[in-house]
Amino acid sequence: MRIRSVVAAVVALVCAVAFAQNAFAQNPVGVWKMNPAKSTFSGAAPTSSTVTTTAASKGSFKTIIDSVPATGAASRSEVTYMFDGKDNPVKGNPNADTLSYTKGADANHWTLVGKKGGKVMITTQVVKAADGKSFAATQTGIDAQGIKVNNMIWLDKQ
Repeated sequence: MRIRSVVAAVVALVCAVAFAQNAFAQNPVGVWKMNPAKSTFSGAAPTSSTVTTTAASKGSFKTIIDSVPATGAASRSEVTYMFDGKDNPVKGNPNADTLSYTKGADANHWTLVGKKGGKVMITTQVVKAADGKSFAATQTGIDAQGIKVNNMIWLDKQ
């Protein structure tokens, strides 16, 4: 009987760890900094960008992006979301008032869709490196000023 209890506890622990790894792999929790040498932008590149993602309540995530554009003042955007494809309000993003997140083919791929006034503006395809130490975010679409966006942002885990 005691062996069954130990086996059941180990199985439960393994399942919990596997679930947590899958959930966190979909959107890496941690601090990520843009690598300007590996990034490309269709317009002026920001001088810096830091993405901080934390686990929030009930399986959701909170992401804060602090950026310093090539010109202008520093900016901060915030969104709390789940990987369910639903629109979530975003604060501080000039190109979107909502973001939706969906899972990709595996835990290393996901998609963000930014909308402004219900219109799709910028779609971001995210691919996390197999070693979990970096990811690439490819953005396509049109920004709030109507300018075509085609960026590849490389971020390294800090």
